[in-house]
Amino acid sequence: MAKSVEKYVWGAVAGIFDDSDIEVVDIEYVKEHDWYLWIYIDKPGGIGIDDCQMASEKIEAVLDADDAINESYILEVSSPGIDRVLKNERDYEREKGKKVDVALYEPINGEKLLTGELLGRDENFLHIGGHEDVPIKKISQVRLHVDI
Repeated sequence: MAKSVEKYVWGAVAGIFDDSDIEVVDIEYVKEHDWYLWIYIDKPGGIGIDDCQMASEKIEAVLDADDAINESYILEVSSPGIDRVLKNERDYEREKGKKVDVALYEPINGEKLLTGELLGRDENFLHIGGHEDVPIKKISQVRLHVDI
């Protein structure tokens, strides 16, 4: 059910930010104590509180008008964060050239966490600087790297 709600929301919010530089980058519909609909937005230079407020109002208006989600839920609109998870082709293209952390299901050359510059991705491999090509099927998660 969660995946069908996420798919519906992707379609419902498509195009509502065409008049701005804001982009919806991820949607999650999750049951914790209550149902949460998390919508992550981004734009060049990053997202601020005012962006989240404006986006929340636009999204809420569209979703309320359709009234297609049967459960009551809490809508949360936020930035994906500086260590965002890369999930789709658009993410990999946008973040090419940046440093990433690649978590693996099983070690490659004794390592389960690889860090390097994102050079690209194809259907079989992730290409990161300083490492051999990493088979996609061995990757648990790819996040933007944050130097502390």
